[in-house]
Amino acid sequence: VQLQASGGGLVQAGGSLRLSCAASGRTAGSYPMGWFRQARGKDREFVALIGMSGRTMRYADSVKGRFTISRDNAENTVYLQMNSLKPEDTAVYYCAAKTRADYFTTATAYGYWGQGTQVTVSS
Repeated sequence: VQLQASGGGLVQAGGSLRLSCAASGRTAGSYPMGWFRQARGKDREFVALIGMSGRTMRYADSVKGRFTISRDNAENTVYLQMNSLKPEDTAVYYCAAKTRADYFTTATAYGYWGQGTQVTVSS
């Protein structure tokens, strides 16, 4: 499975961005999908998860109510709509496919990763 993240950029605080993650490969639509982020000098942290059918979503407390994860299985694409952005949301955002039974907030649960897309929120 290959994952390609896009949609990052520079936005002012309070603004919005939508990230996309295009998946390719024979089993691309067979996994729950997550978004993680890593700010400079910090550990990679969980942001959101969506189940295979798209009916189950989970969010980090820091983004709940502001970010929405969705997926289009026909297009093998996962989205992260980010609203009311804050400077502390600045990070490289990664999409990943959950391939292992580890807890969904841990990076070790994900066996495939995209290359990351930079999101910068100015104050």
